[in-house]
Amino acid sequence: MAEKKNRELADFLRRARSQCEPSRSGLPVDTRIRRVPGLRREEVALLAGVSSDYYARLEQGRRITPTPAVLDAIGRALELDAAGRAHLKDLIGPAGVGKRALPHTVQRLRPGLHQLLDALDGEPALALGRRTDVLATNRMARALFTDFDALGTGRPNYARWMFCDEAARALFVDWEIQARAVVESLRLESGAVPHDEERAALVDDLRGQSPEFSRWWDEHRVYQRTYGAKRLRHPVVGDLTVDYETLTPPGDPDTTVYVYTAEPGSPAERALGLLASWSLPGAASQTPTV
Repeated sequence: MAEKKNRELADFLRRARSQCEPSRSGLPVDTRIRRVPGLRREEVALLAGVSSDYYARLEQGRRITPTPAVLDAIGRALELDAAGRAHLKDLIGPAGVGKRALPHTVQRLRPGLHQLLDALDGEPALALGRRTDVLATNRMARALFTDFDALGTGRPNYARWMFCDEAARALFVDWEIQARAVVESLRLESGAVPHDEERAALVDDLRGQSPEFSRWWDEHRVYQRTYGAKRLRHPVVGDLTVDYETLTPPGDPDTTVYVYTAEPGSPAERALGLLASWSLPGAASQTPTV
């Protein structure tokens, strides 16, 4: 496990370094030909205020435990955002320290959260758990996205639907952006909770089924999206853009609730209203006019 963790750390540092733009670093102009993109190891070391040998050993996955100040300096040198710095700390932390053990039970949503989703009947809402497992959806979320429970692929999973269902590719106008976000979220989780056999199996399966997933997983990018927008081309109500906010219930850090809304008075709000009428029991056989 420690060896794998070291490999993950080395891979993350190398890829983060390759994505840095030398012209933004504030370093003196270097006229030497750059054979690879990004910063050189010695440049990252200089920016972080550590020796080149120290940083090289760190990037080689050697067993080193930097101080918080050194970690922050390396994060700044590599231009990491908050998610990237958190991932770096997860990868570099002492094995077994600060890591939450996953319970050996199937994750379930508590009744109150089921009631909350159902109470948001006019707005699409769903709850995702570990590994992007779909824990619950309300009527509007099923109408806007899909009925995950009816997909027949075992435990419903958002990442599996995104990469393995052609309907998902057709639904998202910016499918690549949305799919990359799923990969980056799983990558971030893999650092925080590294020893999860079920997630490893999911990743292996998706790598085998989707060239895009495999390529983006190897890029080792991490990001945590807490809000944003999704552009959809819905088969019933046409094109619309919905905004989303995420909520993490207190006492349940492994669950994220997503609530989707539209700007008041916008065509998207009218489309959601039509979708709400269409998804009522007995109304789905009639296609609304947008």
